[in-house]
Amino acid sequence: MLLLLLATSISAQTAPDAAELTKLLNDFLAGASRNDVAVHERFWADDLIYTRSAGRRVNKAEVMHDVRSAPAPKPTDPKTIYTAEDIRIQQYGDTAVVAFRLVATTEGHVANLLNSGTFVKRNGKWQVVNWQSTRMPRTEAESKSEVTTADAAFHDAIASADSDKLTALTDSTFVWTHGSTQATRQQLLEDLRAKKVKYVKPDPAKMSISVYGDTAIVHGESYTLTFINQLGVWRAVSLHTSA
Repeated sequence: MLLLLLATSISAQTAPDAAELTKLLNDFLAGASRNDVAVHERFWADDLIYTRSAGRRVNKAEVMHDVRSAPAPKPTDPKTIYTAEDIRIQQYGDTAVVAFRLVATTEGHVANLLNSGTFVKRNGKWQVVNWQSTRMPRTEAESKSEVTTADAAFHDAIASADSDKLTALTDSTFVWTHGSTQATRQQLLEDLRAKKVKYVKPDPAKMSISVYGDTAIVHGESYTLTFINQLGVWRAVSLHTSA
């Protein structure tokens, strides 16, 4: 009975360091939004085990390599802001579990992930030794609404020869197949800058959308446009138009 009471007391205790842990989490997310190397170095413990939402397990060295090797953002690149909602903290002495809903917002597009981290306090400093991230599924209606917006923006970018906007809306592997000819994204961007592209926007009333997880296919009157979702942002990977 005594052991049971002690176990209940430990599991039910409040988190005395909740304010410190919440600030540490929020400061980290703010730094991660700008890819701050120092913030990542401070947050992750050397013995980190991190299971990403995509199913990849990495250690601290791999996380830091990804952070340091990320290319410098361009002014036209979409910016992602990370924030935490529904934060729950359970503390067990010098160990704490912090669970929350990560909200990744990129130019109006929102992705939600359920994250939880195990923090250990060593030499007076809290650091993460284990991290788990799980993407929350979007509803089909939400995906279709987002793809409808991305589809309209894509056609507007080509019709207005806005190469910067088109860069943000397409993946680097994008290919436009028109009849028997093909153009890469780079070729299309160069043709847009040289004003060599004549493009008439299709009628949005004559298009339909099919969603398959993180892939969406838009069928229009004379085109088929395929999108993939990358961290909450729909980007075009291929366009097929009839000759």
